[in-house]
Amino acid sequence: MIKLPELLAPAGTLDAFKTAILYGADAIYAGLPGFSMRARAKITTDEVKEGIELAHRAGKKVYLAFNLFAHDFEYANMPRVSETIRYLRPDALIVSDPGIVMWVRDHHPDIPVHISTQANICSAHTVRFWQNAGAKLCVLAREVSHNEFKSIRAACPDMGLEIFVHGAMCMSYSGRCLLSNFITGRPANRGACAQLCRWKYDVILRERESGIEMPIEEDERGAYIMNSKDLCLMPRLAEVIAAAPDSLKIEGRNRSEYYVASVVHAYRAAIDAYAAAPDNFDPAPFMDALNILETRGYTTAFFDGRPGPDAHDYDTTRSVSPYHAAGVITSVAADEIVFELRNEIRAGDEITFVLPGTMDKVSLVLPRIINAATRADVPKLAAGQHNSIIIPRDWIPGAHMDKFVPYVVAYKRK
Repeated sequence: MIKLPELLAPAGTLDAFKTAILYGADAIYAGLPGFSMRARAKITTDEVKEGIELAHRAGKKVYLAFNLFAHDFEYANMPRVSETIRYLRPDALIVSDPGIVMWVRDHHPDIPVHISTQANICSAHTVRFWQNAGAKLCVLAREVSHNEFKSIRAACPDMGLEIFVHGAMCMSYSGRCLLSNFITGRPANRGACAQLCRWKYDVILRERESGIEMPIEEDERGAYIMNSKDLCLMPRLAEVIAAAPDSLKIEGRNRSEYYVASVVHAYRAAIDAYAAAPDNFDPAPFMDALNILETRGYTTAFFDGRPGPDAHDYDTTRSVSPYHAAGVITSVAADEIVFELRNEIRAGDEITFVLPGTMDKVSLVLPRIINAATRADVPKLAAGQHNSIIIPRDWIPGAHMDKFVPYVVAYKRK
């Protein structure tokens, strides 16, 4: 019997909750403003509550990120935090600060504790420490190699282990970056990271005595000296699953619903394909499904040990994908669907829908652009301000008509 890991999706908005559920996530993690790494999250307490209730009705779990590193003065706010936790009723709390772990164990002993990647867990010794402290699961640091994971799994067979399989990589150790706070005053550990690693830098040599400054010559790689490619373990997913992790985590609580849909869709299908025929698993079609995303390029990062130069893009932070989001279905009627735009659309553009529960693609060329607000034909329509178009159902070819539901996304060539 193959042990399949949980597929854990991010949700920074209520729409992302609904999208993750639709596309097959087993669990969802979310946070609240001021209480987690995503201090600027665009989701309210009541929206998180609604998302948790929707997830529970669908048989999914929800974990609440509470992974800040707390100062003494912040413990004065803990009674309010307790009220919020009791109101939300999450399935677990994701925590990184040992003081917060102790506080949770004292005030919410019935809620499982998951130790965040922010705790920099790189060894079986540390896993056992947190297990002895009452934690049920550890999210291992991204710096842990696959061989190290297998050793940790063997040494800790009865402890939940979670790893990141997809998303942005940070130049700092497991995301604990000082640069953002030092240069811009925006603390990375409170979700306000200015992403200094994505900036373009000019390296200047200053002669101390004369005060003369002169640029150091750059080579053909340019000056994006800290720009990591995005993590993607899809090419090694068979090895990942065979090593028996309990949870596979997708980074991205600040990402769009299009990102959530596309990544969950690809990994859900891949995990199910592996379960059906592990010896014949081929990641290629699922990589194709991920290549529709705007990405800085992909890397397996620390999977085989220390990353090489190909884990970085020294030339640009622009996306290497020729595709981007076209929009999302917002409502469905008997004879038409309403499609809210995420990028400009023109008559003659081809859009391709990412359908939940199948890898089949459904594409259509839009012969006309029908503005949903006026129902008038227009040559093009820009995104923004909830601009939407009407797509008559008889324009949509082939089968799978039952899968054209709200929160289904589509993409197009740039």
